[in-house]
Amino acid sequence: MPLVGTKEMFKKAYEGGYAIGAFNVNNMEIVQGITEAAAELNSPVILQASAGARKYAKGPYLRHLVEAALEVNDIPVALHLDHGADFETCKACIDDGFTSVMFDGSHYDFKENIKRTQEVVAYAHEHGVCVEAELGKLAGIEDDVKVAAHEAAYTQPEEVEEFVKETGVDSLAIAIGTSHGAFKFKPEQCTRNADGVLVPPELRFDILAEIEKKIPEFPIVLHGASSVIPKYVKIINDNGGKLDDAVGIPEDQLRKAAKSAVCKINIDSDLRLALTAGIREHFMAHPEHFDPRQYVADGRSYIKELVEHKIKEVLGSDGRAPEILELINAK
Repeated sequence: MPLVGTKEMFKKAYEGGYAIGAFNVNNMEIVQGITEAAAELNSPVILQASAGARKYAKGPYLRHLVEAALEVNDIPVALHLDHGADFETCKACIDDGFTSVMFDGSHYDFKENIKRTQEVVAYAHEHGVCVEAELGKLAGIEDDVKVAAHEAAYTQPEEVEEFVKETGVDSLAIAIGTSHGAFKFKPEQCTRNADGVLVPPELRFDILAEIEKKIPEFPIVLHGASSVIPKYVKIINDNGGKLDDAVGIPEDQLRKAAKSAVCKINIDSDLRLALTAGIREHFMAHPEHFDPRQYVADGRSYIKELVEHKIKEVLGSDGRAPEILELINAK
């Protein structure tokens, strides 16, 4: 099964009221956990690499790990660049076999963002590669992406139609209240429920609705959409970690988004938490172990468990692989 693009994925996701999970990959165990879960649930999946992942693992290693996963899992998989900072980075990934790239020009003014996005789109489309762009700024920290809370800005619905028309992008990442990292919101931004658990502010679905009206049937993307699942935070803290007040996006809000124009939901921090939880738990139970195949395998098991949960309970993409493959094969 070769790598596929995201165009057919997003078409079916939009029509079917579900979203495709875009999971960040950094090593073999993460790739294995994600793709094994997706294959068992017959779900399409996007594997994405950030600048930090490409620096850590090196591009060829990541590409070959993904290609290895394709040899043992017969599901549609797209390979995506997450937060491409410039044309050169996007071009390098396109030339290296990525089927989708994101150019993040959100730190430029509106006109400059359009101009630079156009350059990436022109090269990508010449090579049959899809492009995601971003309008608005998400707060938080993820690898080289660092935006302070006071610098964050919601996407302006009145700008999206011009941006999409002028750039020719295939999907658009918007800012409606999600945030990068495991500490997405400060405690003072949240309320506490009856159990004392921090509850973040609700996503701006009013902005999403306005954007849908401006660009109907156009694929929308949510970054910074990890839920910071309490189970994994607790395991980490119970086994020597310190992640007090880590809070993510409520999953019921993400499921609501997936039933709308949101066709791609990015998940990174949850994967890191799941992997770390498995490793920390293993060492507390087996302090005598030193073989990475023992302790990293437990982290991989939690990765798989997490992805299965996301596919079934948040994304709604389980069982959807055949319809996407049918659309691809019909071309």
